[in-house]
Amino acid sequence: MMIKEKRRKVKKIKRILISLLVLLFIFAMAALIVVRVFQVKHVEVDGNELYGADVIEQAVLNDEYSWNSLYVFLKYRFVETEEVPFVDDMEITLKNPQTLHIKVYEKMMMGYLYIPSIDENAYFDRDGFVVETSAEKIPDVPQIVGIDCSTVVLYEKLPIEEGALKSILTLTQALKRNGLAPDSVSYGVKNEPVLVFGKVTVEMGDLSLLTQKVERMDKILPLLSGEEGTLHLENWTEETTNIVFDRKDKRKSSKSKKS
Repeated sequence: MMIKEKRRKVKKIKRILISLLVLLFIFAMAALIVVRVFQVKHVEVDGNELYGADVIEQAVLNDEYSWNSLYVFLKYRFVETEEVPFVDDMEITLKNPQTLHIKVYEKMMMGYLYIPSIDENAYFDRDGFVVETSAEKIPDVPQIVGIDCSTVVLYEKLPIEEGALKSILTLTQALKRNGLAPDSVSYGVKNEPVLVFGKVTVEMGDLSLLTQKVERMDKILPLLSGEEGTLHLENWTEETTNIVFDRKDKRKSSKSKKS
């Protein structure tokens, strides 16, 4: 009985050792595959407009282990990573073990106000919430001037008068829909916006028919290429047949037919 018991124990120990060796082999092979196969050789980036693909790639592959594609994938899936200015989110996927795909979701920015107290620009979204503050000036995002705003809080609504905010959001949303990006939008005493496109100034008038006025402006502006002067839309209505453009050089009005 003693001999049989000893043999049983020896066999059990052998089975345990063999199992451990198999597990170690599997782990070693898995580690070898992770190290040798999952290497970043190609990076694809899409959804980016503000940043070049190389800038996004550098922002993602930002530490000593970023040569490993599986590590990068897991890092951005489970670990809180450093935010990239003007980027809402980045989705990292493995197209194959050597190729990372980066989908960039940039923050929707309708315009910005300069805030003197922080010496930075406050960028806001379609609902008037501040999505970013930065000293940078982003191309194709219009500056809003003539609006009193001394301070802002990130991710909170612009602290300005409700009527002014409504006017700004209505206008900037209409501009975005039509792919228009003025150099600036100025508000005067009457809270009526004046847009500047290079050497062409556009008087928009009050809030009435603001969206339709932007649609008319979108069709007229290409006809004013190379011109300098003021396009008057403040008195435009759906029944209006002519829109006035005052050329600066001739100091007299010329008429552009309703588009």
